Amino acid sequence: MLLAGLAQVSAEVAATSARSRKIALLAGLFRDAAPEDVPVVIPYLAGRLPQGRIGVGWSVLREPVAAAEHATLTVRDVDTALTALERVSGAGAQGERRRLVRELLAAATAGEQRFLVGLLTGEVRQGALDAIAVEGLAAATEAPAADVRRAVMLAGSLQDVAQALLAEGPEALARFRLTVGRPVGPMLAHSAKTVAEAIEKLGACAVEEKLDGIRVQVHRDGPDVHIHTRTLDEVTDRLPEVTTLARELPADRFILDGEVIALDGAGRPVPFQRVAGRFGSRVDVSAAQAALPLSPVFFDVLSVDGRDLLELPAAQRHAELARLVPAPQRVRRQVVADPSDAGARAAAEDFWAETLRRGHEGVVVKALDAPYSAGRRGAAWLKVKPVHTLDLVVLAVEWGHGRRTGKLSNLHLGARAADGGFVMLGKTFKGLTDATLSWQTERLQELAVADNGHVVTVRPELVVEIAYDGLQTSSRYPAGVTLRFARVVRYREDKTADEADTVETVLAAHDGGEQ
Repeated sequence: MLLAGLAQVSAEVAATSARSRKIALLAGLFRDAAPEDVPVVIPYLAGRLPQGRIGVGWSVLREPVAAAEHATLTVRDVDTALTALERVSGAGAQGERRRLVRELLAAATAGEQRFLVGLLTGEVRQGALDAIAVEGLAAATEAPAADVRRAVMLAGSLQDVAQALLAEGPEALARFRLTVGRPVGPMLAHSAKTVAEAIEKLGACAVEEKLDGIRVQVHRDGPDVHIHTRTLDEVTDRLPEVTTLARELPADRFILDGEVIALDGAGRPVPFQRVAGRFGSRVDVSAAQAALPLSPVFFDVLSVDGRDLLELPAAQRHAELARLVPAPQRVRRQVVADPSDAGARAAAEDFWAETLRRGHEGVVVKALDAPYSAGRRGAAWLKVKPVHTLDLVVLAVEWGHGRRTGKLSNLHLGARAADGGFVMLGKTFKGLTDATLSWQTERLQELAVADNGHVVTVRPELVVEIAYDGLQTSSRYPAGVTLRFARVVRYREDKTADEADTVETVLAAHDGGEQ
């Protein structure tokens, strides 16, 4: 496939807000793509490089290059060139990167150059999100959209499904099954303001502790155990205590969903930062384990002894979980079987208060009749926290002054927009420890695309959890609202920018009276 076709579709998708038009454009693109193009086409549509960061910034792209008159570059040509760029290192690396980039741009037409520069700087934001790409792929291959969505959910990869569909047609979907050893995207939760609101929305439900740890998916197949994070990365070697527990459970094959936390001597959870530090240790895992043992706590089961449980109601999945996992390793919960029962609602409120007293960050309220929607933020799970928090994306940052001179301090914060871009909601320099300030200075310089001496513009990739006291109307910001008393809770490197909160979430809170 020529890069020119992809660049044209990207521009047209960016120019339309109509979902049906976006789907039609992507369907046409997929019809023109060869199966072997897919591993490049899909990341490029989302504004990502398969190679990740390759060390090319504005300093390399600043000088214009004369464009080619005719389109000859294929997407695989570009991928090969960027792979070569990624491998450049050592003395003279910057000069060699500059040479390779200029060589690539010289082979591109003006439209292709615009697309390539956007791709290299992280500014391709045309709203070609995975959900729309799935619809476009279904239309291109005449496969049922629901079947394509389920295959993507079970494969954990849109690219794998697209490649199979384009090569073999709709019959290829049958082979994408829930398989022990192959991780799937975890089910995620929306937010509710109160436990009462969540119960009102869901009906019969279970109120479970929300644990502030590392999300894990544990696969066991006989003696083999594999542990994956919410981003599907394998971390088995970092969690020997989880492997040991998995091998002690009374089933040979299963997939469990849970959280890994650490408890202090009083049985209270230790701060997330300590858990993340232990989790990130790769040098001497046994020493790290001795210093801070981690405890797995499970709240769902996706498969057991060859049975796919995804479509079972949550109440039945929990019964399977209780048969498999002993109570100390299961999340604490309070069932509200009859939402009209005042006593049951009061018990749920008491459970919420007790959960906070135990040091946990809130609860997740789960509908008892809901299936497990892998890889999706379903309406059947609602998280309730005692403070307002949002997961936002850092769009830019200002150089500090005074004691923060030489540090990147004041963060510009954005929420996801419907078109795939980001809308700024405000700024904050509060809540930053000296260690966090030093870390973000280094990390954000890695993401920098421009620096005018005061404000550093960065690629919108880094997610930060922000606590705030409410929202107020503001004409200074494009959404018409800004955050009141925003402060940094923590960085969420376990989340991608596509998982950040949306402008719609923020405006719904504002309309609901969160002033």
